[in-house]
Amino acid sequence: MASTADLPYNVHVTPDNTGLWHIRQTDEAAKKVSELLQEDMEKHHVFFNQLHYHNHIPHHLLALYGTGAPPSSLQTAYVNNTTYQRPALPPHTNEPVNLHPWPSAAARYLGDETYYPDFLRFFQSEMPAAAAASGPSSSSWQPVVRKYLFDSGSDDLLLRMFAGVLHPLIQLMYGVEWGQEAIVAEALAQAAVHEGWVGEYLLEAERLARQGGEEGEGKGKEAGEGVMELIAAVRANPKLAGAARHGDANKIRDGVLARARDEMLAIAARVRVRPDQKEVEEKTAEMFDAALFVAAAAAMVKDGKQPKFDFFLMHHVTSSPFFVTLNAQDWVPVEIKARMLEWKIRMDLLQYVARGAPELPAEKLAAYQPRKPGAGGSLADIIARLHTFQDDGHGIKLGRAAVICHNICKKYEQEGKGWLKLTGDELWNKVCHLIVDSLEAPGPRWVRSCGFDEAWEEIPNI
Repeated sequence: MASTADLPYNVHVTPDNTGLWHIRQTDEAAKKVSELLQEDMEKHHVFFNQLHYHNHIPHHLLALYGTGAPPSSLQTAYVNNTTYQRPALPPHTNEPVNLHPWPSAAARYLGDETYYPDFLRFFQSEMPAAAAASGPSSSSWQPVVRKYLFDSGSDDLLLRMFAGVLHPLIQLMYGVEWGQEAIVAEALAQAAVHEGWVGEYLLEAERLARQGGEEGEGKGKEAGEGVMELIAAVRANPKLAGAARHGDANKIRDGVLARARDEMLAIAARVRVRPDQKEVEEKTAEMFDAALFVAAAAAMVKDGKQPKFDFFLMHHVTSSPFFVTLNAQDWVPVEIKARMLEWKIRMDLLQYVARGAPELPAEKLAAYQPRKPGAGGSLADIIARLHTFQDDGHGIKLGRAAVICHNICKKYEQEGKGWLKLTGDELWNKVCHLIVDSLEAPGPRWVRSCGFDEAWEEIPNI
């Protein structure tokens, strides 16, 4: 295994490398974000507590940087979020941890958080070898992602990317979007130590979808039903819509999959994305539009309460840019892009049910009046108000994602696509104001499981 000095620990971000907003940053901001990302990687663990709550510093810094935040905002965000982080841990030295051959040798360590440093060192050490084998002008992280996520002969690690409220996927998103091998290695290691039970749902739904197509049950649905059609099907099924309980420890595992597994799988199996690049791109936009609409409309669901975004539904928006970036990777087969997008939509549906299948009052969203209508002109200007907002980064990640969604959906709005839920400059303006307003308003930043009355008890009245 390579020595520490040989491993790709360095993070280097340039002023023109700002992610999907495609803005240009300053030299000072590029230097600052590189330094802070490097320090975080060297000093902090992936989880900041024993409950496996994630270290969001890399996402926070890159979301700020990618939306034009100055060095002072980057520094403040970093300092505010270092106080509660666990220190980075070294790999095991009291026992040999051999992860070759993958995946058989790794199986005994998967899902065990104590082996995160070992997985991290493993994936880091794989990158120089991959770069050497592929030639001096090639990427070091692309062959490693391809080998362990797509070509390993096992879906295990890829499925774990969708665990933990999609956090491994979000970590990978920032690594791939910014082309940072160190962050990609962190994402692979993070996925390796997450539980794998959600994979059973995804694989069974996939099996049923294929079976339906083979037996003719999916006739007329080869391109998949619309995401919002499937949301409506969820709400039309009382057993499924009521499967989760507010008191469930894990509303997905102990609620939906325990009480309405068959009903959930039946809906999930109706998700279809053909392996065609043009369709994958359009279905990505549809998924993104639906995820943001569901989150924004659900924020308005409780009459008399300050609008608040649901903490869990929010993650299904902030993870969506991954699929925009994935579609641009010509080294990823379109079959994999389509498959991962199907999994994402199935996870979106599952999470919606787990949050109590809230009503989605589109009329309330359309009628929303911003708290500070004069604060910000463009959508980017509205979201820039979050550059000084003090949180762990979820806010600016949501705002960044909303603008990305707007940008990729514009051409489909011009084409008059009927699946779009968010259309017109006025509505997009309101959605971005709502994101910022809900965070700046008094009370908790987020509501958790917004489909349950109990979740709104601590949210202030309007």
